Amino acid sequence: MSPRKSSKREPKIVEMPSQKMAIVQGKGAPDKVFPELMPALYGAVYTLKFDLKKRGLPTFKVTGLRARYPDAHLVPMEEWTHIIGLPIPEETTSLPQKMADIEVKIETWQYGTVAQILHLGPYDQEQPTIERLHQFIEESGYEIAGVHEEEYLTRPDAKVPKTIIRYPVKKK
Repeated sequence: MSPRKSSKREPKIVEMPSQKMAIVQGKGAPDKVFPELMPALYGAVYTLKFDLKKRGLPTFKVTGLRARYPDAHLVPMEEWTHIIGLPIPEETTSLPQKMADIEVKIETWQYGTVAQILHLGPYDQEQPTIERLHQFIEESGYEIAGVHEEEYLTRPDAKVPKTIIRYPVKKK
């Protein structure tokens, strides 16, 4: 009998390199914050991409949107802090600002050892998946060592949204 192939929906521990990110920050319920911040973030990142292309320099693929929620477990949803980012090339030192009232900054997100799981379905139904990941972390001899992060693999209006839920972890 061959070994069971692991499902993408199974929690796992992986190593991730650090990643330079274009980020925006906001506070409030996700359905209010995201529409306010996305034009500035995507505007800056796509302008960077097309500026590089225009200058004949290597460009990059704009990949999955990521968001960190440092206080989601502490405050009501209407008060959440959102740190929302898109990966950018390591050599990026500045970003074009497309909206005067929303600053797009550059940060390097540290990763290392992380635990993650794929959630299929609406964002408001993530809790059982998060609990499953927390249990897996505990049973694997790890503990959470950083903030809750989500990587959105599909658009919010997808028939079945796909979200990677991730935490930095360390051995107990």
